[in-house]
Amino acid sequence: MIITKTPFRISFAGGGSDLPAFFHKEQGAVLSTTIDKYMYLVIHPFFNKNKIQLKYSKTELVGQIKDIQHPIFREVLSMYNLVGVDINSIADIPAGTGMGSSSSFTVGLLNAVRAYLGKYSSADKLASLACETEITKIGSPIGKQDQYAAAYGGMNYIIFYPDDTVKVEKVLMKSTTKKQLEENLVLIYIGGEHSANDILKSQSKAIDAQEKFQIQKRMVILADDLRKSIQEDQIDDFGRILDEGWKLKRSLVSGISNNNIDHIYNKGIEAGALGGKLLGAGGAGFILFYCPKEKQDSFRKCMTDFEEITFGFDNFGSQVIYVGDKFI
Repeated sequence: MIITKTPFRISFAGGGSDLPAFFHKEQGAVLSTTIDKYMYLVIHPFFNKNKIQLKYSKTELVGQIKDIQHPIFREVLSMYNLVGVDINSIADIPAGTGMGSSSSFTVGLLNAVRAYLGKYSSADKLASLACETEITKIGSPIGKQDQYAAAYGGMNYIIFYPDDTVKVEKVLMKSTTKKQLEENLVLIYIGGEHSANDILKSQSKAIDAQEKFQIQKRMVILADDLRKSIQEDQIDDFGRILDEGWKLKRSLVSGISNNNIDHIYNKGIEAGALGGKLLGAGGAGFILFYCPKEKQDSFRKCMTDFEEITFGFDNFGSQVIYVGDKFI
């Protein structure tokens, strides 16, 4: 038996610049961090060596890889021609809520399968294979940031070059800055799930327009500004930059926000938050607020209709956390 543990991520700034429609024309960059919420994948030899059993939100029992309904399971197992296994997935956070769950699943599954087959996997190998699986083979209209965040872990400034190469730079900060940042970030679950694919398709098309392209360029600059605010210990700039980034992002396409999201966001700002953003492609899920600690009591009183999710930063990417006595 092999068990992998892969973190979810929060993207702070620059989202959308990891789409080929942007970075093939202009260098993209995002600032993100992984958090202590995880995707777990368990792989074990199946009793019937000629079949495959998969357990996620559904249960599948198939005799051939091509008959698997779940596209990521199908592509990864096909890549290694692997049958006779039982694979289970467990997640701390629901899918479709803006924390990169699909890519955390893909990275974690690749790590589990490769470990099961006795293959070593570097973070770069896992990230590049996950991009190949999701973007090239399955054809999902997504970017590359989530795969690299899940594979590398920690807080990173991730650069996307026009030649399709990616560079991951660790963001270094004082321990006191890290503690203050964790304390000032408040995560609110507003419910619902979204189709990131639909929104990202629209965003990719929108980037072709010169006005939208310039907005996306400004969002890349904000990712660098955010990195500098952390490294220079100008922590309250974090809220202002998040706020500007969110206003820019919601102007790209209509599906990113809606009246309900705008109402909740404005309510949070009026209650003391300095900024924030809806996580992921948009439409539903989680809103992250930057709210100074001294204003959080009044902030929380205004958010009693929603569930707050406590979290901390994660410093590690996808890991093999258990290796049983018997595996291939």
